Amino acid sequence: MRRGIRYWLAWPWRQSVWLRMFWLLTCAVAFVFILDRVFPLPVPGGKTGGSVLVVARDGTPMRVFPDGDHVWRDAITPDQVSPRYIQALLHYEDRTFWWHPGVNPLALARAVWQRLRYGHVVSGASTLTMQVARIIDPKPHTLLGKLHQMLRALQLEMHYSKRQILTIYLNYAPMGGIIEGVEAASRAYLGHSSSRLSAADAAMLTVLPQAPSLLRPDRFPEHVRVARDKVLRRMVGVWDRQTIVDALRDPIVALPLREPMLAPLLAERLKRSHPGWTRIDTAIDPDTQDNLASLLLQRVSSFPKSMSIAAMVMDNDTLGVIAYAGSADYANMQRSGYIDMVHARRSPGSTLKPFLYGLALDDGLIDSESLMVDAPQSFHGYDPSNFEDGFHGAVSVSEALVQSLNVPAVDMLDRLGATYFVSHLQSGGVEFVMPPGAKPNLSVILGGGATTLAQLVGAYRALAHRGIAGKPRYADDEPRIERRMMSAGAAFIVRDILASGGGQAGFERGEIPGVAWKTGTSYGFRDAWAIGVNDHYTVGVWVGRPDGTANPGFFGASVAEPLLMQIFAGLPRGRMQHQPPASVGRANICWPLGRREGVDDASLCLMRRSAWLLNGLAPPTLPDRTGADAVQTVLVDRASGLRVTDECSHGPTELRRIARWPNLLEPWLDRANLNTGRSPAWAAGCHARETEALHIVGAIDGERLRSGNGDAALTLVLSARGAETTVHWMLDDRQFAVSSQDNKAILTLAEPGEHDITAEDESGRYDHVRVYVQR
Repeated sequence: MRRGIRYWLAWPWRQSVWLRMFWLLTCAVAFVFILDRVFPLPVPGGKTGGSVLVVARDGTPMRVFPDGDHVWRDAITPDQVSPRYIQALLHYEDRTFWWHPGVNPLALARAVWQRLRYGHVVSGASTLTMQVARIIDPKPHTLLGKLHQMLRALQLEMHYSKRQILTIYLNYAPMGGIIEGVEAASRAYLGHSSSRLSAADAAMLTVLPQAPSLLRPDRFPEHVRVARDKVLRRMVGVWDRQTIVDALRDPIVALPLREPMLAPLLAERLKRSHPGWTRIDTAIDPDTQDNLASLLLQRVSSFPKSMSIAAMVMDNDTLGVIAYAGSADYANMQRSGYIDMVHARRSPGSTLKPFLYGLALDDGLIDSESLMVDAPQSFHGYDPSNFEDGFHGAVSVSEALVQSLNVPAVDMLDRLGATYFVSHLQSGGVEFVMPPGAKPNLSVILGGGATTLAQLVGAYRALAHRGIAGKPRYADDEPRIERRMMSAGAAFIVRDILASGGGQAGFERGEIPGVAWKTGTSYGFRDAWAIGVNDHYTVGVWVGRPDGTANPGFFGASVAEPLLMQIFAGLPRGRMQHQPPASVGRANICWPLGRREGVDDASLCLMRRSAWLLNGLAPPTLPDRTGADAVQTVLVDRASGLRVTDECSHGPTELRRIARWPNLLEPWLDRANLNTGRSPAWAAGCHARETEALHIVGAIDGERLRSGNGDAALTLVLSARGAETTVHWMLDDRQFAVSSQDNKAILTLAEPGEHDITAEDESGRYDHVRVYVQR
């Protein structure tokens, strides 16, 4: 047994010299292979998982989320670094980097000789690869530690290319404090990318890893200057003399080492949505972001201490978000600055009205000047009132949208259908959420649900982009998602209304040309909104309390709209589209019927309006909710023009067509318009043969009335349709008014509860309604 073992151990030495060398080399390779497997190379950053850097579109760090060791890095490749830095680094640290195997034997021999001759270290022998080995696997500065470093350097050269080793150094070299890597150091100390390094900057960053704590430029500028100048003098022959002379004159100026906090809430959101990423690129424009943050911080300082502001700016072409503020003061706990209100679900108030009228345009129900009724109405038990409680009577679609009138909007939604409208919003990218257990209803158009500022901004982009909404893109890797919200023609008309009031002569809506906007206020003054667009950008603003508490006196037009205009003032100004799409044209329409001028007899055109028409369509006025016909045909005496019947006529007669105003508008029409839309008076002897019933207009039997201003009294404008004599008005059996010529009466209801309203003329005809006043 022993003889056999000795035989095999001695067998290689009995062979020829070349065969012995082969076996020695084979054993050495096997030994190195085994050691490499037993002692694998540590992965750079693998212990802590690496830091996460969120950057703006020009590479400016927005926020750094350090790794487990609280280290800030910014990934970069050699091609992205200034050539000056690569030249200084390799010439100063390791001139033979590209050809040695990890250890420079000549430099090692020189260092050993100098140590033996002089008794101390004169020059080092560390290569750049050895420095990388120390970075990824640090050991004490002892002889054994040095040997370990050399072995790791050889191991690195086995596994990585020279370019990969250089890349590791560029990203992991210690630069002082929590900074590692040349790009992070350049951003932190110099305020710009390492691609823009001057000769002086390159030399300074080259020397920092030699003593990161002692050579921090923000703390020890004189020490850094001495070390930097040593590098510069070594560059003679590599750089021209004038470059070195100029660099030696440059002072050491470094920014205080501070963690960047640009759009911090957006950075947090992106870190959560990109697990495992070390660098996230965004479309944020640093200048626009700084301006937005400063503007919000200045404005919120005048608000109560628990209020906050959120705002964002989106590029209409790319959908990239160039400015984002989830709160006005991130560090302010009292204002809940840590809550991102850009994505918080809140009641949108009236901000959805443009999409309602856009849908009605596409469905052929209206044009820009269609006649709408702004008067007290009850819709299946839902009794909306306007923000300021008053009513305007006859209004156009343009006026209803610009003035954000609630009753016309609820009227339109009732005709379209709430479920249909909400489905349309969702198909356009607005996820409108109803309260638990509730289904879409008429309150939707006044904010009876919830959505987010981000979704509203994406939806409003449709007004400036041919009706196509888009999902805001925060990171460069996010897909481009676009959805049709309305036709290009409807988008043009709605935007023109919101920017210029619908093109009515002499009307200018805002101070900044080309901006179309809409405000909104949720119930109880909890949320104030303003969303606007121009050709290039869509901007959204929200103001309120993150906890949902009411803010009496704070509404969209008073707090959000001025801020919106200030944001737009700092952006490139877009112009209105001068040429509407082919589907949109201008034409005169006639009130009260709503049809294009010239379609009906001239006698039926009581008022002309210049309107935008979609696809050449001028839809008729929406049907009267009281069931009255839009056109009434009566028999009149040809000579007197008075109304007659076949039985009481005494001369030639003719049939006359009369365009009727909607009955609910009677209290708001002046006498001229009222008379032109009424039947002629009866001729003598004919009146008694046909008597028209008296009817109260302005209040509906069973209607529930509610004041929008807390305990403020309600004011109703009433009229008696069909009355031709003096009318006596009574409230709860007590007379409060007598009307004669125009049959109008003003009623103020100060007390809540049930009230009876009665109107009676001198011939004994009367009408009675019962209303309920709620607080």
